[in-house]
Amino acid sequence: MKHILQLIRYKNLLMIVVMQLVFRYAFLIPQGIPVALKDWQYVLLILATVCLAAGGYIINDIMDVETDRINRPHKLIIGKSISQHNAYNYYMGFTTVGVVVGFYLANVIDKSLFTALFVGIAGTLYYYAVNLKKTVLIGNVVISLLVAMSLLVVGLFDLLPMIFPGNQYVMKVFFEILLDYAFVLFFVNLIREIVKDIEDKRGDIQSKRITFPIKFGRSVAAKTAALLTLIPVSGITYYLLTYLPNLFIANTYVLLTVVGPLIYFMLKVWTARETREFAKLSVVLKLVMLFGVLSIAVITYDMLS
Repeated sequence: MKHILQLIRYKNLLMIVVMQLVFRYAFLIPQGIPVALKDWQYVLLILATVCLAAGGYIINDIMDVETDRINRPHKLIIGKSISQHNAYNYYMGFTTVGVVVGFYLANVIDKSLFTALFVGIAGTLYYYAVNLKKTVLIGNVVISLLVAMSLLVVGLFDLLPMIFPGNQYVMKVFFEILLDYAFVLFFVNLIREIVKDIEDKRGDIQSKRITFPIKFGRSVAAKTAALLTLIPVSGITYYLLTYLPNLFIANTYVLLTVVGPLIYFMLKVWTARETREFAKLSVVLKLVMLFGVLSIAVITYDMLS
């Protein structure tokens, strides 16, 4: 069980669970926003999202065995603790559950076409692991879009079916807030993907991949990551000053746990040289995403108190 949990990146999956729970129960529900799914159906939505993500991690590891032997041999699971055959079975199992549950939920909200969303995510994760990961930036962008989609799916399944002419304006505002958070998640994850490619440069060269750091060099990739960080920092700062100027608790929280660490990352990654430095900075970005997600609960509390 321990090796399976490691294979599916259970810590990352827990962050998806927390994100989806927080946005519904600490943001939408406290403000009296009508939602389409019952509690147990929402649990199924989380299950579908998590299963697809788990399948994506597994197929990615299957395709990355040789690279991981070089980059992180101490973390190698497939071929060591779990056979490749069993890994494929786990991949098929998780992906099938995700798609089937997604099909059920799409019919619950009377939008059967939304099944294509789950099928498309599963197919994209597979194609990413097999082909897109070897390309310059395209794979990074695609996987970051999928991370953002794990948040947008809340709006598609819980908000969209409840929109009617009488509440259209209010629901549009809340959907736009979800989009704003998804926008920040996309960019922070994209930056983290570039940092991870810098970490994995040696193994990627051996695997004949053409990633951004390989094509343009580690220094250019690091400086690109630093410059890209200006986008979420500027966006979040503008958001705080424009929409939340009087929320002291929320502003303090966001500045200390999101904006501050992003500025720290930007300064450090500009001069980083060693692989271990990039590994630490990758952890900083993961924490930024977690605290960023939790900020919606803090903002809601500050607004309602």
